[in-house]
Amino acid sequence: MKETIIKVEGMVCNGCENRVQNALKNIEGVENVIADHVTGTVTVTSKEKVAESVMKERIEDIGFEVKR
Repeated sequence: MKETIIKVEGMVCNGCENRVQNALKNIEGVENVIADHVTGTVTVTSKEKVAESVMKERIEDIGFEVKR
């Protein structure tokens, strides 16, 4: 299992967390996603190597900003 932590700006509520989680859960190989608007982090657990760039692109596609 691989764990990736991504810093995200713009999540302000549980609804935002759900949008991010749903967007990332649809990526093949992703096992679990935990988004936290308080800390501004998204923790992704995958059993396969999932490209971080793909995850970041999905987050940005739904309107949030990934901190570089």
